[in-house]
Amino acid sequence: MTSTKPAGSDPAPRPKRRTFSPEYKLRIVAEYDAAPKNEKGAVLRRERLYHSHVKEWRAARDAGALEKLVDKRTSPARPKKSAAETENEKLRRQVERLEKELARNKAALEVMGKASALLEMISESAD
Repeated sequence: MTSTKPAGSDPAPRPKRRTFSPEYKLRIVAEYDAAPKNEKGAVLRRERLYHSHVKEWRAARDAGALEKLVDKRTSPARPKKSAAETENEKLRRQVERLEKELARNKAALEVMGKASALLEMISESAD
């Protein structure tokens, strides 16, 4: 049997990473902590979470850092660099690399010049 779909097509869209608001995180931590010992797992299963989520969120809450509860990697509040800033950083790194290379080449030329002068002195004294 042959498939009607092209070989390179993906049958399902790529899943998106879930994001959680600080309010949600605080609510879940409070609910988890208030749940009796034998019902904590049910809270995690219902919300499709892991104990590590609750542990991380509780630590951030206890540290008094509500802003730390926002995942900075996926948060929409994360400032994006403009194309010009990205290009400037790239060019700065390139300039630094080229300056190092230039300094190394100048040092090599200086050594070669001294070696050449030394060889000329030796050949003149041998004559």
